[in-house]
Amino acid sequence: MILIIREPATKEQINQMAEVFDGVLIKLAVDVQRKIIAGGGTLHADCEQALLEDGSQQDDIWGADWYPTLKKVGFESLINIRPRQKNLSLEIQDLALRAEIETITRSLLEVN
Repeated sequence: MILIIREPATKEQINQMAEVFDGVLIKLAVDVQRKIIAGGGTLHADCEQALLEDGSQQDDIWGADWYPTLKKVGFESLINIRPRQKNLSLEIQDLALRAEIETITRSLLEVN
């Protein structure tokens, strides 16, 4: 189930999004401009599509993962390969962008 998260997620929402991967991880698309995420699909591209349909711009959307039990953010996704934006690998290379994605992800998904 893909959910768009605009406010801090509830434990129920975290569990719904994590269900696809047995609670281990949540695939995300993070809109760094709007500071929202879509999570819960089997592919980052599914989450990206949900954000595009919600009005996000593709250049603002980056793929990430959230590991709920570890409270850790991962930065690898096929949707991150963007030569036109100077990101040539699966992993987000710009450290400032990674920090922004981590801040957004933690503010919306780090449930205590």
